[in-house]
Amino acid sequence: MSFLDTLAETVGKEQVSLVLEKQWQRKAAEYRDRLGKGNLQQRIAKLVQLRQEEGYMAELHQPSPPQNQGFVLVEHNCAISDVAESYPSICGHELEMFAAVLPDCIVQRTQWINDGEHRCGYSIEKRELGN
Repeated sequence: MSFLDTLAETVGKEQVSLVLEKQWQRKAAEYRDRLGKGNLQQRIAKLVQLRQEEGYMAELHQPSPPQNQGFVLVEHNCAISDVAESYPSICGHELEMFAAVLPDCIVQRTQWINDGEHRCGYSIEKRELGN
C-alpha cells in the first residue's frame, strides 16, 4: 500500500486530490521562476531540461514548416505512473501546470500513456493576441 493510499484511508480521497493539486501549483510556480523571461523556444527548452532532471525522458519537437509557432513536448515515460494509476486526476493537474507555466500559450494533451499510448505528448502554441 502506498503512502497516498494510506493518506486517502485517513483523510479521504478528495483531500488527497486537493493535496496533489496544491503540489502541482507549487511546481508550476517553481518552474515559472526557473524558466525566466526568454522567448518561447528558450522557455520550453528549459522546461524540457527541468523535466529531464526530474526523471522524465522529455524531448522538444518543433513541427515543420519553421514559421509554425507550435511546439510539441513529448515525455516517453511517466515518473508518476504509479500515482496516476490510482489518481488519474494528477494527469489533469500536470496539464494545468504546463498551461500555468506558459500562460501566453495554448497547451493541449495530444497523447497520453494512461490511454495506452507509448508516451505523453503536449501541443504548445503561442496564444494569438486577443485570445
